[in-house]
Amino acid sequence: MSVAPVEIERPETGQDTVADSPWVTIVWNDPVNLMSYVTYVFQRVFGYPRRKAERLMLDVHHKGRAVVSSGTRESMERDAQVLHGYGLWATVGHDR
Repeated sequence: MSVAPVEIERPETGQDTVADSPWVTIVWNDPVNLMSYVTYVFQRVFGYPRRKAERLMLDVHHKGRAVVSSGTRESMERDAQVLHGYGLWATVGHDR
């Protein structure tokens, strides 16, 4: 007796697109760190030129957050951990 393969229907939930989307590291605004220090950290950690580091810092300051890097989950977790070491509030999530 032979059994035919069963075809399974997958609901369209958008989970496939989330799994395939890149990961990002987000830095959030906090009441502790000076703007000049946040700019310095972005330059030091990511090697960003001063102009880009300042633009990201201003996003953090005015918008409350900024995406500072993107890539694999592991590398984004590493970036967040490094930023935590500098005292910044950073999280990792999917790029949407």
